[in-house]
Amino acid sequence: MASIGHNNGPAMERGHTWRSYQWRRAQQKLMPNTIPLMIVRMRVRRAAELGLDYKTYASIRQTSGQDIMGLLFSSNALRIMANGAKMPEDRNRALEAIKSAQKLSLVHRPVRPEDALAANPVIDATEAAPLFTDSWSDMRARLQSFMRARRLPGNQVLVIGDAPLEDSWTAAAKAGGYVSADQYFDQRAG
Repeated sequence: MASIGHNNGPAMERGHTWRSYQWRRAQQKLMPNTIPLMIVRMRVRRAAELGLDYKTYASIRQTSGQDIMGLLFSSNALRIMANGAKMPEDRNRALEAIKSAQKLSLVHRPVRPEDALAANPVIDATEAAPLFTDSWSDMRARLQSFMRARRLPGNQVLVIGDAPLEDSWTAAAKAGGYVSADQYFDQRAG
């Protein structure tokens, strides 16, 4: 029984260091540092389906702990700059190639979401982008509401943007990660 003033910390009797070492070594044997080749191949294939390089996909997956089930593009990233405007053909082809993930877009004024969707049917859903004057809580509510309506948890969404402050959508939406439009579309072209 511990006496008064004892903090019930770890026992310091002889052999404590050796037992700790053996425990860590046993844990390392149970948890290999490598991923099985079959899993790596599946993830390389999934990265390609999403239009991402493996390194980017793996880091997002490791950070979020989830697969990417939705790609959230800004209208700037898609180069949709006016009502009824179609995105450039290279961007349209890139979105058509995406498999097993929702393709979402947040459009900045003056573009209206319904016009962007009508002109670009490759997009699954659109919503008005948060305004630069919106508070953090308003921006968070708008983004999370949009993703909830699509039945997507935030950590399964990758934000792809091309303008200042669009990267802040990642934190507000509790998204899995952020990739710049240049990085996303350049690797698709290359």
